[in-house]
Amino acid sequence: MQQSPLPAQGPTTESFWRASPHSLDDHRSSPDVPPEVDICVIGAGFAGASTVHHILDICNSRGQPRPRIVILEARQACSGATGRNGGHIKPDPCHQPSSLAVTHGIEAAAECAAFEAQNLFAVKKFVEDEGIDCEFTLTRAVDAFMSDAVCDKVMAAADMLRRNHVSVMSDVHFAKGSDAEVLSGVKGVKGCISYSAGHLFPYKLTLQLLSRAIDAGVNLQTHTPVLNVTGQADGDGFITVTTSRGSVKARKVVYATNAYTSSLLPEFTGKIVPVRGICSHITPTKKPAPHLPSTYIIRWSDTNYDYLIPRLDGSVILGGARSMFYHDLDSWYNNVDDGQLIEAGKSHFDGYMQRVFQGWEDSGAYTSKLWTGIMGYSSDSMPYIGALPEKNQQFVVAGFSGHGMPQIFLAAKGIASIIIDNADFQSTGIPTVYQVTRARLDSKQNSIMEGWEKAQKSSIAFNKI
Repeated sequence: MQQSPLPAQGPTTESFWRASPHSLDDHRSSPDVPPEVDICVIGAGFAGASTVHHILDICNSRGQPRPRIVILEARQACSGATGRNGGHIKPDPCHQPSSLAVTHGIEAAAECAAFEAQNLFAVKKFVEDEGIDCEFTLTRAVDAFMSDAVCDKVMAAADMLRRNHVSVMSDVHFAKGSDAEVLSGVKGVKGCISYSAGHLFPYKLTLQLLSRAIDAGVNLQTHTPVLNVTGQADGDGFITVTTSRGSVKARKVVYATNAYTSSLLPEFTGKIVPVRGICSHITPTKKPAPHLPSTYIIRWSDTNYDYLIPRLDGSVILGGARSMFYHDLDSWYNNVDDGQLIEAGKSHFDGYMQRVFQGWEDSGAYTSKLWTGIMGYSSDSMPYIGALPEKNQQFVVAGFSGHGMPQIFLAAKGIASIIIDNADFQSTGIPTVYQVTRARLDSKQNSIMEGWEKAQKSSIAFNKI
């Protein structure tokens, strides 16, 4: 596999979140990139903006001088995955933790599940304490299981976690059969679970983080792709970051680059893979719109699922459609083209709410916008967070596999404490299995391809029946 290319520089599909760009969308704090800084953050999405926020917060809380920081972004501010996602802050109390319990043990599973739940309430507290206008809503998520096989598998996994006293299970409610259909409002559902979750306007949150950083003296340079970073510091302790508009010397470098990490760090080739997805905005014509109290994962199989959040105006953000294109590997795997829609997925969203949800039959809901986004999928299904092995003063927070919103805020806080205080990873509260290690980078595992190959075999076997 080749290294990821840089983000595509041509026109992109316009997401709902980015329909009305913020005044900082194309911002450059200075005509040229600064020649020298203490910290260079590559990436102006939620991960990069959160890392800078926590660095400044640590310094402000102690009354110590703020470091000189530059944020370098290849395109517009928040134009990558954060500006194209589903707006979900949905911890996963069951699906991934049950897999982790098998591969890494119950303690690792419990640690990861608790970390995601903590992220939800950390974002809630920050938004409320700071008066951030990002439409944050605390609610419940419903995972709806559309086949008996999926339902039985998840219920068994949840029971295993509950028997092992995984703490987040105290927030999980289970329902099956007709009770599940009433609770979820999903037609034909076999079972479901519900638990605490949130949703928000991710672009607004990130741009307000960036705005506060700029007010604190941080230099933001959009439309400034990074072309190269020296592997080691020079004799004066500086790492040279080469951009399309000149070079910056930095004491420390943070890669908040998600899908594009391997474009600058070859060791992540095949470890963080660009994965293309499709999302939509659904608008009902009926007023008022049918009530949708929860956020959702509609799980049709292990690999095919859709996700959605209700917006306060009655519209819906709906993403997924994997059943339409998952078989076509080239259409999504190691693909950074967010300028074109995934053609096979476009029709999936038409009439979706009417087909799947009770009470939406006469809603007149239609697909009002479609867009493509590029996620950074990890080869072992876990984010890569921490200091880079063999590269002093270089750090990464990336590889969230389309699940970054319930992980990033506290992951960034942990990275900030490592950068400012030289804290060891174990003291940050970030799950141990997320740490970047040489063993993970050397592993030949590719859970993305393993899942795809398994799904293709299942499909072939099903078609032969």
